[in-house]
Amino acid sequence: MMLLDRRSVLALAAVVDIAIHARPQPVAAKQLAGRLDLPPRHLETLLQTLVRADILKGVRGPRGGYELARERRRITAAEIVRAVQSEAEDDEKPENTFIQNIISPVVTRAGEAFLTALEQVTIDDICGQVAETKTSAEQAAKSDFTI
Repeated sequence: MMLLDRRSVLALAAVVDIAIHARPQPVAAKQLAGRLDLPPRHLETLLQTLVRADILKGVRGPRGGYELARERRRITAAEIVRAVQSEAEDDEKPENTFIQNIISPVVTRAGEAFLTALEQVTIDDICGQVAETKTSAEQAAKSDFTI
């Protein structure tokens, strides 16, 4: 069961992709959108949200794009999720008092516990998992062809 909405998952994927590919040049939104199978204009609003949250830095010019605003070990998964969710929240409270007084507080507490767990996960951790998975896949491919 996926506990994050699509926007949060895309934000995490975008930041990890940029962390991996932004050297020596920033990652163009068009390249990033291609790797994530999204239209560039859809991704641009998400990237701007991450720039406003000081997670990404936009670089202008012909070789411009996006890069991390800070070291990847200093950016947590929870920070990214909070940034995109805060822009998506609507301030209306449910009119139903049962939902407002009973259900919403339970769900809010559970969500905060989940985000607390995500505070322990950095972009560097996720990039490490990508490297491990890539190495494992390469080793498996080599072993498939050995006689």
